[in-house]
Amino acid sequence: MDKYLVAVGTKRGPKLDAVREALDQIAGLLAPGVLFEVSGFDVDSGVSHTPLSSAESMRGAKQRADALMGLPSTTTATFRYFIGMEGGLEVLASDDRHEEAARNLHRRVFLESWAYVTDGTRGHFGRSGAIELPEKLAIEVLDDGVGLAAAIDLLAGMTGIRDRQGAWGVLSRDLITRRDAFRVALIAAFAPFYNAALFRRVSPAG
Repeated sequence: MDKYLVAVGTKRGPKLDAVREALDQIAGLLAPGVLFEVSGFDVDSGVSHTPLSSAESMRGAKQRADALMGLPSTTTATFRYFIGMEGGLEVLASDDRHEEAARNLHRRVFLESWAYVTDGTRGHFGRSGAIELPEKLAIEVLDDGVGLAAAIDLLAGMTGIRDRQGAWGVLSRDLITRRDAFRVALIAAFAPFYNAALFRRVSPAG
C-alpha cells in the first residue's frame, strides 16, 4: 500500500488527533488506497499567543505550514502535505446598546479554529464554526491581557484544558471539542484537493 507522509506544525494531541480524524474521513476522496502517516513538529506561528482576529489566526496557520517546509527534515520530496492550525478570536461590533453592555464596548467575541493545508505548490484555508465567549472571559483576554489558555483554565477551575477538550469543550459542555473544531477546519481546507474538479480554476474564454 502506498503511503503519504503529512507534516503538522504542532505536537499537541487534540490538533494531531483532528488531522488523523479528518484524513480518515476524506482519504477515500483524496487518495484512494493510500495510507496517511501524520508527524508533528514544533514550529513557531509567528503571531500572538491568542490571535485577536481571523486575519491573524489565518496568518498563524499559514506561517506554521511555511515553517514546516523550511525544516531540513521535511522536504516536499518526503512529505505530501504540510498543515498549520491556529485557534484565535474574532471581535465583531454588536448592536446591543443596553447599559449592561457598555463595558464590553458593544462587541461580541467569538472563538474560531483555522487550518491551512499546502502541498508545497498551492495552499488553502479552512475554518470551523465559531462560538461566542462569555463577557467575563472576553474581558480577561482582550482587556486584561490574559492568554485564552490560562483564562479558560481559571474560568473552569482546571489546568491544561487546551491539551484536552479546549475552550470549545468548556464553552459547549463538550458537545464540540477543540479536536472537533479543528477537524471541521481541516476538512474544509482539504476540499480543493479532494474536490479538485470543482475548485479547478477555469481559463478565460478566448
